[in-house]
Amino acid sequence: APASPRASGTSKPPKIPTDELTPATGTFTKKQKEYLVDRVPKGMDPAAVLQTGQETCDRLTYLVRVDADTATGAVATGEIANAKPAVAHLCTQHKDLVERASRAYADGSYKGAEVRPGRYRDVTPTKNCNWEISGKNGRTLASGSSDDGKRSGITIPEAARAFTSTGCYAWLPEGDNG
Repeated sequence: APASPRASGTSKPPKIPTDELTPATGTFTKKQKEYLVDRVPKGMDPAAVLQTGQETCDRLTYLVRVDADTATGAVATGEIANAKPAVAHLCTQHKDLVERASRAYADGSYKGAEVRPGRYRDVTPTKNCNWEISGKNGRTLASGSSDDGKRSGITIPEAARAFTSTGCYAWLPEGDNG
């Protein structure tokens, strides 16, 4: 048997070509095929990959009914993974939510160009929500914490060079920024 080429740690499995994307039964719609392009590894059932995208849409639809801000935060934090491609092709009614999530901040540290001035509101802060906005030379411009778990708002000024958040889950843009 010929030796198979060794895959490097960064290589991805080959994908099924678009013209071979067919389900075991029935057919895919144009939107479903667009979603599947470059997503189906060889040897995998395209319907299983489509099911994953549909489950993402179903989770979003459910969360939006419960609380749209929580749904947006779940996309911003990656709790609902791969929402952007699923929404682009399978549940386009959530495009505004994904766009808003792309301008949100999940807990973490952001510096330089990652810092976007504007007003933000936290979604589901814990009782250990802490945040800090820093300017030039690391000087603290504003900071705060929430020991009651209630939602709060912040304004990131033009002078901000860094923003750090822990225990706040996600900060969503609001007002002119939203």
